[in-house]
Amino acid sequence: MRKKELRVLSVSSMYHSLERVIVKHPNDAFINQQHIKNEWQKLNYLSEPDFEEATSEYAEFISLLSRHVPTIDYLPPSEQVSMDSIYAHDPVKFTPEGALILKSGKALRQPEAAVYRKFLEEKEIPIIGELTGQATSDGGDIVWLDDRVLAVGNGYRTNAEAIRQIKEMTAHLVDEFIEVQLPHADGEEECLHLMSFISMVDKDLAVVHSPLMPVAFRKLLLSRGIQLIEVPKAEYDLLGCNVLAVAPRVCIMVAGNPSTKQQLEEAGAVVYEYKGEEISVKGTGGPTCLTSPAVRTPTSAKRGLTHV
Repeated sequence: MRKKELRVLSVSSMYHSLERVIVKHPNDAFINQQHIKNEWQKLNYLSEPDFEEATSEYAEFISLLSRHVPTIDYLPPSEQVSMDSIYAHDPVKFTPEGALILKSGKALRQPEAAVYRKFLEEKEIPIIGELTGQATSDGGDIVWLDDRVLAVGNGYRTNAEAIRQIKEMTAHLVDEFIEVQLPHADGEEECLHLMSFISMVDKDLAVVHSPLMPVAFRKLLLSRGIQLIEVPKAEYDLLGCNVLAVAPRVCIMVAGNPSTKQQLEEAGAVVYEYKGEEISVKGTGGPTCLTSPAVRTPTSAKRGLTHV
């Protein structure tokens, strides 16, 4: 029964009302300051996060999230994974029928998939497929533009074989599958995802950093009538382009991005901010990275439905 309910409630969207989300607490990812000290450099963090400040920032973030999301599930601690596991979005991507288990393009994050699979099985959350062979992909490279349109970035984290498998596994759920060629930018070691330069905030509103966008993809968004909130370079570096919609035009972002916030508010959005220097900026993972949305529900469909 629970599997049936999830299938009914889950929506292929980045902006419908968020009903259930999966996260990982820094107590279970960062562990302690010594653990951070041992790992942050090899994981390419900008600098060493402060554990105590990270837990404080996370409490603020969860407080904002819990105002809007009825169900928040926490991934368990595991010795198999690194502190990067705080960025719960990347090991899986959800569809209307359940989760796709991915295999990270960052080798040090690949053990997260098995831990995530066990967690989903224990929660009785359906799994519709899993990448195999040489396929690699991060959840940050997969964007639902709307309920039946899926865009996937081809870059250093997601390769052609993964795109082929994802397209095959989602064929019955997707009317239009868009492959987006990602730029080299600052190189192979940089964490550049499709979601690094686009966050959907509503069906016709997206936060973007156009200098990194392929021209064809930008034109496609405009042709669909999507208004683009342009994030300046200084705010892109502070994760201004990484915006989590908890409902259409209701969103959470890292504090310190005034131009992006103002543009969103002028577009009719409600914006909540959290201090994210330790949990977001230093690891280049904003609120979309910190969360794995499992269930989203159109506002018009929420009444009378039962949560999983």
